[in-house]
Amino acid sequence: MRHLLLISSLLLLASVAWAQVVVTLTGTVRDSVSQQPLAGASVVVDYRKSLSGTTTDASGHYAIKLPIGNHTVVIRSVGYVPFRRNVDLINDQTTVNAQLVMVSNQLEEVIVTSKGFDRTIRQPLLGVSQINVSTLQRLPAALGEVDLLRGLQMMPGVTSVGEAANGVNIRGGTTDQTLILLDDTPIFNPTHMFGLFSVFPPDAMNGVDLYKGNVPARYGGRVASVLDVTLKNPSLDQFRLTGGVSLVSNRLMADIPVVKGKLGILVAGRGAFNDFLLPLASARLDNIRAKFGDGVFKAFWRINDRNTLTAMGYGSYDFFQTELLGNLPNVNGTATQYDHRTTNAMARWLSVLTPRLNLQTTVVYARYVPRILSPELNVDNRIVLRSGLLQRQAKSNLNYQLATHKLEVGIDATHYRVEPGTLLPGTSQSVNYVTTPVENALETALLADDEFALGPNLAISAGLRYSRFLSLGPSLVRRYAPGVPVDDFSVIDSTRYGRGAVSSTYGGFEPRLGVRYALGANASIKAGYNLMRQYLQVVTNTTTPLPTARWKTADAHVQPQISQLVSAGYFQNIKQNTYELSIEAYYRATQHIIDYKPGANFLLQPYPETQLLQGRSKAYGVETMLTKKKGELTGWLNYTYARTVNQVNEGAGVQERINGGNWYPANYDRPHSVNASISIAADKHNTFGFTLAYSTGRPYTAPQGYVISQGQPFPYYNERNQARLPDYHRLDFSWNIYNPSMRPRHWQGNWVFTVYNLYGRKNAYSVFFRTENGSTQAYKLQLFAAPILSLTYNFVLK
Repeated sequence: MRHLLLISSLLLLASVAWAQVVVTLTGTVRDSVSQQPLAGASVVVDYRKSLSGTTTDASGHYAIKLPIGNHTVVIRSVGYVPFRRNVDLINDQTTVNAQLVMVSNQLEEVIVTSKGFDRTIRQPLLGVSQINVSTLQRLPAALGEVDLLRGLQMMPGVTSVGEAANGVNIRGGTTDQTLILLDDTPIFNPTHMFGLFSVFPPDAMNGVDLYKGNVPARYGGRVASVLDVTLKNPSLDQFRLTGGVSLVSNRLMADIPVVKGKLGILVAGRGAFNDFLLPLASARLDNIRAKFGDGVFKAFWRINDRNTLTAMGYGSYDFFQTELLGNLPNVNGTATQYDHRTTNAMARWLSVLTPRLNLQTTVVYARYVPRILSPELNVDNRIVLRSGLLQRQAKSNLNYQLATHKLEVGIDATHYRVEPGTLLPGTSQSVNYVTTPVENALETALLADDEFALGPNLAISAGLRYSRFLSLGPSLVRRYAPGVPVDDFSVIDSTRYGRGAVSSTYGGFEPRLGVRYALGANASIKAGYNLMRQYLQVVTNTTTPLPTARWKTADAHVQPQISQLVSAGYFQNIKQNTYELSIEAYYRATQHIIDYKPGANFLLQPYPETQLLQGRSKAYGVETMLTKKKGELTGWLNYTYARTVNQVNEGAGVQERINGGNWYPANYDRPHSVNASISIAADKHNTFGFTLAYSTGRPYTAPQGYVISQGQPFPYYNERNQARLPDYHRLDFSWNIYNPSMRPRHWQGNWVFTVYNLYGRKNAYSVFFRTENGSTQAYKLQLFAAPILSLTYNFVLK
């Protein structure tokens, strides 16, 4: 026993002595480019200065005595990216040298910027933002799906009516007032599953440009903004396979060089068939069946040094079954099913005529076909309501680059074919075949843009677009009696137009102007003016347009919308372009906005002008944003004050004036919003992200009182949008887990863990009223009322 105690004591003393053994950590800190030693750099061990810390001497050298074991060494110097390394100290002396990268020399990890320093300060453009796709991939997302539209809503001036909105509202515009392009092809329905996810294939996206202020003259057809999404060009040199698996969808993209240096193709696809998981996200999603998929094919052929040919094909499919929305009228159906498909194609030929002059010609095909299906009760038959929108376009642009000018001229022609709706009864004995007149229209445009400098401080971007719109037959145009409401009872005459005949025309000039004045090398002030016309729009009486909402061209009774935007801003880069500050103010006035009469019904309506109202809108606001673009911690903080109000008072009678002809807030009017995003690169293995979103609740229409009929109370409505939902706020979290040892390997993978709505805020999407047991009660519809956890695995094979 005595020997055992002696041995134990010796072992204890040995362990204590071993724990107290210290070794010396030394090293030299240098600039990564100049290799000059950095004096005064701080060296911190295990993130605790109290434990051990020192600074480098005049020769950049440091030395610290530390106990043996594993330590984390962090070396920092002002103006440099911090250096971090895990060190296992077991020798008498260990050396860790560091080469610090200057922040100004580090390749920008662009978060949200106006395409870098050059555009932010020097170019005469404002209200133009670029979102880096890698930033979108790090933002926390619902159910782990990378989502462009949700990422956009973290930007100032971009909102929506709720978490499942079909589109975004930008600077006071409706969802259809934003032109959404995917490699030059228009996207008419930008979301899957009624707004839960966007339709853009995340692996294939290359860049995202948002124009909400200055809009170049090459864009037309919408009055609020332009969202231009470009797809990656195929690689001509290296094969690459990427993809991912999440709770919602599976993704795969292949980048294949067919003829090295000459021809490459890119194929990407995404499919979602896990709708059985939806009730886990929200009880409101129970009994919902939803499947969606999208795919893209892109080919790039380098014909020679002066000519290239690009071709793209895109398709998306959605199937959605829900009990939250009603069946087709007069149909005894067992369910309501929504089936909508998009088929887009594009071909582009680029010819470099001289080193300064190139010609680009593009042809576009876009078809959107939404359907509502209703399986009949006790019968093997489905009744189908089908509609469609076809757009065919050809355009050619000539670009000429001079020493002080960047000139672009072009021509554009677009044909629209709108099928408002056809009811196909199938074998039903109780439903009749119904169809509505097809609309045809032609829009042509001439355009010119020039960007030039008038001295070292003043630069101007001037553009002019002339558009001409023709409403074409075959069609039957009614004439209504003046001074009375437009309805079926006020028709006094009609004119029939044959195929290709012009029934009405609109058009005019659309000037675009941007001015920049530099206040030095790092700051500038800008001002801009835009006038834009819109000849194609959505008509709907819902808060957010459904995928099956009706599209309508301008005609003899529906005038095109015309918007004028004035904006101004201050822009500054701080600390060698590490920070970017912007303040922008804007005012927009829009004529001939589309609204609807009380009780309007557009379903299978051959003459929608009897259900529509037109008025005017004004939107104004101030947007501020501070972005940190480099370093371990990146992100942004923005605040927006914005108002959007409408006025409809040009009709005859009470039914054609909304709120008595007074100004009223738009559905998406949300005066205050704050968005913040933070990304923290903790080490080589882990990146953490947080996003915070706050906004004023949107307006909705509440009953003014109740009418008793046969002992039952029924609400009646007098004014539109006179009440507001509670304020909206939400915090999200994401954790990206990497394995740096996999980088040299052909196979690389990382995990993404996200929590959407971290603290379980029960945000109201809408308020509805229901009469039960003789009383009417208000209820809130909440889509995501609890935290939503998700896990995604992404991989790259090259």
